[in-house]
Amino acid sequence: MPHASSEQTSLFDEPRPFLKWVGGKRQLLPALLPHVPRSFGTYHEPFVGGGALFFAVRPARAVLSDNNARLVRTWRGVRDRVEDLIRLLKTYPHDKQFFLEMRERDIDAASDVEVAAWFIYLNRTAFNGLYRVNSKNKYNVPFGRYVNPTICDEPTLRACSRALRGASIEHEDFEAVLARAKAGDFVYFDPPYVPLSATSDFTSYTAEGFSAEDQKRLRDVARTLKERGVHVLLSNSSAEFVRELYEGFHVEEVAATRYVNCQADGRGPVVELVIR
Repeated sequence: MPHASSEQTSLFDEPRPFLKWVGGKRQLLPALLPHVPRSFGTYHEPFVGGGALFFAVRPARAVLSDNNARLVRTWRGVRDRVEDLIRLLKTYPHDKQFFLEMRERDIDAASDVEVAAWFIYLNRTAFNGLYRVNSKNKYNVPFGRYVNPTICDEPTLRACSRALRGASIEHEDFEAVLARAKAGDFVYFDPPYVPLSATSDFTSYTAEGFSAEDQKRLRDVARTLKERGVHVLLSNSSAEFVRELYEGFHVEEVAATRYVNCQADGRGPVVELVIR
């Protein structure tokens, strides 16, 4: 059931993630939702990604944030200009040449709604729905092998826009949550996962990557929030580094199935950790 939501919606209007996302948590919700407090102040999600937990909880007050500026602008486009976004997406064909032209576009100078249309189009038509950039922040995923992908999911986009009405959406480092999270608030961290093997690589989520030092910094932020009386929930891989990092926290193993991954050995059943 949604938490702290005052708006009634039909079953068909319930929001779900409008993006496919590496590490997306939609199928892991049964393991996450029991750890969501029954009541809380403001919901904070500093690595918003696809936002599966946010859409499941539908809090009355939320601050969603991410260090990926294009992703943040996409969320803002969905929240603020969903009808313009839908009109634009409906003009985009499923065509390899058009895809390649979109991939090369200098999108950062465009409006939020144009960024949102660009991001969603590439997400729906690129190989495995991946978002990956190189060191120059250029999107570099090849064209996907889809017959008829859903480029414009109108009901989902509208439902997501309604769910986002009460949410602030910020482009910032996760550590900024320390400046606003108060006792009784709820913070969910879903960072880029620690790789399980040397061949796994999630560091191209942003041009800067997410390092072992960033993982340690996240652990310290989580500890500080817990000491402050904030409800904290984290997800990460089952790598030994993560287990050692969160010694003293409550760590639970959960089974997950990954469908979106650039490495074939990273898809299928895996063990992940839920930490609090």
